[in-house]
Amino acid sequence: MSADLIQFFTVNWLGQLIVIVAQCLAVTVPLLVSVAYMTYVDRKVWASIQLRRGPNVVGPFGLLQPFADGLKLVLKETIVPSSANAVLFIIAPMIAFMTALVAWAVVPFDDGWVIADINVGILYLFAISSLGVYGIIIAGWASNSKYAFLGALRSAAQMVSYEVSIGFVLITVLLCVGSLNLSDVVMAQSGGFWHWFFLPLLPMFVIFFVSALAETNRTPFDLPMSEAELVAGFHTEYSAMTFGLFFLGEYANMILLSALGAVLFLGGWMSPIPYAPFTYVPGVVWFALKIAFLLFVFSWTKGTLPRYRYDQLMRLGWKVFLPVSLGWVVLTAAVLQFGGWVPKS
Repeated sequence: MSADLIQFFTVNWLGQLIVIVAQCLAVTVPLLVSVAYMTYVDRKVWASIQLRRGPNVVGPFGLLQPFADGLKLVLKETIVPSSANAVLFIIAPMIAFMTALVAWAVVPFDDGWVIADINVGILYLFAISSLGVYGIIIAGWASNSKYAFLGALRSAAQMVSYEVSIGFVLITVLLCVGSLNLSDVVMAQSGGFWHWFFLPLLPMFVIFFVSALAETNRTPFDLPMSEAELVAGFHTEYSAMTFGLFFLGEYANMILLSALGAVLFLGGWMSPIPYAPFTYVPGVVWFALKIAFLLFVFSWTKGTLPRYRYDQLMRLGWKVFLPVSLGWVVLTAAVLQFGGWVPKS
């Protein structure tokens, strides 16, 4: 009986489809719940920084607030401006949200816990994250509004600028690991937190995190939706669930980049101390804790730092991060080569 089931789920096309759908749901459902509660945590962190209470009315301790917000968005009417391109206007938020979800296919949650353990996982993530800008550009153009269009142009320039720095960060990690497989990246950091890449590659870790803030349009780099200048930026004309998809896509991207930061620099699912009782904790729990720490810093920066001017934002990306990251790639390659530490692929 068990042999027949194994054959059904590994050979039969219907069994393989069931397995793929189950794997997708196992990742997507917890992710959507995490996105919902990240909005709650975000507001609680800001409230704590500003000596306020934050959400505390809907449900015990305000824990049902995300569901109340989601219900409100679902019940509102989706308004499409009369002068907008209706098809592209509706498609744009779907693109922005879906690109944040499909990237999770290659992220390892624990040893063997990954949907697609492909050898080009880093390239896949880089490609998918680059596609996210299309949703924003299409939204700004399809809205037929000057504020939305200016916000889309800002966002496109910002995301492309900081993609370059993230690309060099990925190259640096690739040099140290000798593989584009994300599971191999985690395994290369085994043996305790003193083997994690955030120590030898600290400048690249900082560049990665700041670039992640810019990639997700988070404070202090939220220029595409600066309300004092552009009303709400690229989603000015959006309402109800179309706006909600942009909102959820931003938080899903935050969680994705936090997961990528944990994989690249913080040992992924590895325990910080490779001895009991730390090793008794499941790897997926360590991975979730590391993501939660980086998400807390995301919220912390938003409640602390003022918004950059646009020229400062672009100067930081092209005149500071680009040369520093490029120089660190060259330095890392030289140290690995002359120190005899080039990994055997």
